[in-house]
Amino acid sequence: MGQLNNKNVAILTEEGFEQVELTSPKEALEEAGATVHIISPKSGKIKAWDHDHWGIEVEVDKQLSEVHPEDYDALVLPGGVLNPDKLRQNKDAVAFVAAFLKEGKPLAAICHGPQMLIETGLIKGRKLTSYPSLHTDLVNAGANWVDEEVVVDNGLVTSRTPADLPAFNRKAIEEIAEGVHA
Repeated sequence: MGQLNNKNVAILTEEGFEQVELTSPKEALEEAGATVHIISPKSGKIKAWDHDHWGIEVEVDKQLSEVHPEDYDALVLPGGVLNPDKLRQNKDAVAFVAAFLKEGKPLAAICHGPQMLIETGLIKGRKLTSYPSLHTDLVNAGANWVDEEVVVDNGLVTSRTPADLPAFNRKAIEEIAEGVHA
């Protein structure tokens, strides 16, 4: 309890995020004391995808156009097929994500979330994992892809699927508590 007091964490997402990949990390981060904001290019509410059908709607705390990477200590990228595919086409979203990688700030991406990392051009030589269908894309972007529950590479935390969420959440909290990684 409280190991993330005074830490601000952004969850960057779009419509079609995998529901549990947003709700589970958000709850774990808040329980650890972090202030968590759901950031999106859209305002109002955005809809989740829940396995094979539309899920809940969540309130967007701040629009992407209103925030800056320096406002946050860490970033979480939930998966879902639709969400990262929309975000990776948004140059402001890509720049937001790239800033965390460039500055060595903790960044946690699960399932299809690592698609956003490809767009930054900053994952060459980084060890990570993802949903299996992204394997070839990540390798082609220069990443060292492995099939493991959770992978940590200098503040970058990645996991494969919702089944990995307990390990993903634990490692994300640990890396955020450590702060910037040189």
